[in-house]
Amino acid sequence: MKATQFLAPMLLSAAVLMFAAPARADGDAAAGQKTFAQCRACHSVDAGKNGLGPSLHGIVGRKAASAAGFKTYSPAMQKSGLTWTEDNLKKYLADPKGFIPGNRMVFAGLKKHDDVENVIAYLKTLK
Repeated sequence: MKATQFLAPMLLSAAVLMFAAPARADGDAAAGQKTFAQCRACHSVDAGKNGLGPSLHGIVGRKAASAAGFKTYSPAMQKSGLTWTEDNLKKYLADPKGFIPGNRMVFAGLKKHDDVENVIAYLKTLK
């Protein structure tokens, strides 16, 4: 086999990969709102309206354990010292108990990476 016969398919494959659609970096807020439906059992998205869990209105950029009027944060959450950055939300939403051991969140986490990205995109709209 000539080198050009071997090289041509490799170059074609590389070109296809190079020009393939890039991965969505920010998620899909509309899809995230649908996924968030499972969170509504405990969390509101209305400012100041807490449920079993704190309101998630304005969560992105907020200090952990600081939702107005919510009084039942776990000691683990209170001591976490976290700010809810996108990176921290990704880790928490994927594995709440693993990321902050001892917190009171009973939900096991979102197992699909796209679901995590989409929920964060939705949460970012709640300002």
